[in-house]
Amino acid sequence: MDRQDTRLKRALQAIDAFNREDPQGEEVAYSERMTAWLVKLEPEASEALQIAARAQHIGRWRIPRETYPMDRAGYKRWRTDLAKLHAETTASILAEAGYDEETIERTSSLLQKKRLKTDPECQTLEDVIALVFLENYFADFAPKHSEEKIVHILQRTWIKMSPRGHEAALRLELRPDLAELVEKALAG
Repeated sequence: MDRQDTRLKRALQAIDAFNREDPQGEEVAYSERMTAWLVKLEPEASEALQIAARAQHIGRWRIPRETYPMDRAGYKRWRTDLAKLHAETTASILAEAGYDEETIERTSSLLQKKRLKTDPECQTLEDVIALVFLENYFADFAPKHSEEKIVHILQRTWIKMSPRGHEAALRLELRPDLAELVEKALAG
């Protein structure tokens, strides 16, 4: 194993260790799912993209959604603050692991989705996020909201995805009721 592999392994282990602090115990599983989907979509992903996928939700429990207004503006502010937290926490881990400033900045940019739609790696990360949601969290999320809201969320999610992400999403084996919601979103 060369120095680069060792450094990446240390960084991913540090991210996992940080995520094990999650009181709900969900973040390690989430990060592993992110990594698994990244490997499926982009087996030759750069180190920065591998790290960003693994750290996508790092420390998420530290900023609870309910501490922001429960409207669209509150949601957007919460998401922006989370992205900043993820980037800062990951930057600290990467610096400790011996990464250079360029890799740290690149990973931070990916985590904050600074160039979605114009940066292929940022687009891949967005596709992975959507696929992990659809495959692992959509079934629990959907019953908590109206059909109209779910269809709207799916439409917004679909717009952010690439054609490659769309193809992967359409191959998911969703329950019939969930597949029907996706169909309604795409028809609308």
